[in-house]
Amino acid sequence: MFTGIIEEKGVVTRVETTADAARLTVRGPLAVQGARHGDSISVSGVCLTVVEQSDEGFTADVMRQTLSMSTLAALCEGSAVNLERAALVGDRLGGHIVQGHVDGTGTVLSVEPGEAWRVLRFSLSPELAPLVVDKGSIAIDGVSLTVSSISEPAEARQWFEVSLIPETLEATTLGSLEVGDAVNLETDILARHVERMLALNHLAVNADVTTAATTAAGSKA
Repeated sequence: MFTGIIEEKGVVTRVETTADAARLTVRGPLAVQGARHGDSISVSGVCLTVVEQSDEGFTADVMRQTLSMSTLAALCEGSAVNLERAALVGDRLGGHIVQGHVDGTGTVLSVEPGEAWRVLRFSLSPELAPLVVDKGSIAIDGVSLTVSSISEPAEARQWFEVSLIPETLEATTLGSLEVGDAVNLETDILARHVERMLALNHLAVNADVTTAATTAAGSKA
């Protein structure tokens, strides 16, 4: 589990690819402090397992499904990434509960600069749109943020906005985002659980209605 509070901006130093996987080597001295083989580190919002580590960084494997659902497939030597070590029991939860299980990607639609801040608008897929709420939490490339505005349900193109303070712009890769860039999105786990429960409840109600109708028809016969 992570909190969405980025500890360090790392740099990809090597990418090895195969037919269905990739191996990333990342330089991030702070992120590997105390890390051991098998530990989890969030790389731009994706939970990866350390398979090798040194004083300067670590190496992790990325499976095909993860590559297809995230922006990690586009990483190359020199790419900047957000790094966060797994949270420890007893740590303060400065952001929100982030699992490192990316739900999908979004695209930067607009960047509105302010005197010391920026408002970024991102696209939302139809599948993720119901899980994003105004003033709710969302992780963008592993960064815990609060949704400041969302599109109306009737709009053809779904989107949401976040406001970035100077600290976030400086300490994470979000400060370098431009229109058209893709990002990893992880919606709030509580929203996902609620959606799942409502879907199952809807199925149960439909099953009960079908059973009742079948029973009634049989009685009349």
